Amino acid sequence: MRTPLGHVRGLGAAKAGTEHFWMQRMTAVANLPLTLVFVAIVVALSGSSHAGATAMLGTPWIAIPMLLLTLSVTFHMRIGMQVIIEDYVHDELLKPIAIMANSFFAVAVGLASVFALLKISFGV
Repeated sequence: MRTPLGHVRGLGAAKAGTEHFWMQRMTAVANLPLTLVFVAIVVALSGSSHAGATAMLGTPWIAIPMLLLTLSVTFHMRIGMQVIIEDYVHDELLKPIAIMANSFFAVAVGLASVFALLKISFGV
């Protein structure tokens, strides 16, 4: 039961259309090559010293994909957990609190990870 305007715009009852669906799929696709790069970096760092690992992570060709992976993974995590909360938390008071906590947690993890990578990258 959709209005003609809603049908043309592709919007559902929530007025958000399929934006969550597509954002989750796009971050999943982005995570694939970035995770492969991460695994290659971890393999290359095996047996390396702390100084060697810091030097490798400090190069722009390594730091930039790691920053992209961090941002993509944390965004993907936030979207996925929000869907789970919306589907399985039925308490109307707890649901918005859980969604806010999920967002705050994802931002905190993302910022801490980005801070650590930037600190290593700039050698501070």
